[in-house]
Amino acid sequence: STTFFSQLPDPAIEDQGKDYIRPILNKYAAVCVRCPGYGTRTNTVVLIDSEGRVTFTERNMINADVNQWKTNTYEFKLHT
Repeated sequence: STTFFSQLPDPAIEDQGKDYIRPILNKYAAVCVRCPGYGTRTNTVVLIDSEGRVTFTERNMINADVNQWKTNTYEFKLHT
């Protein structure tokens, strides 16, 4: 006989612990986190246009100093 599995992930499993984890996610899932001993050190943006041109920009904190950042941008085209 053949066994069919239900859709994964199971919504019942996803709901377990949500009251505990949601406040943590809300605190740390911000665009830029600033907490003592913890925080955002890298921001990444990936843009892809309809013709497959990609712009990848990443900003990295230098020496854990919130006032010093280095930005690198790379552009390339996806192979079709």
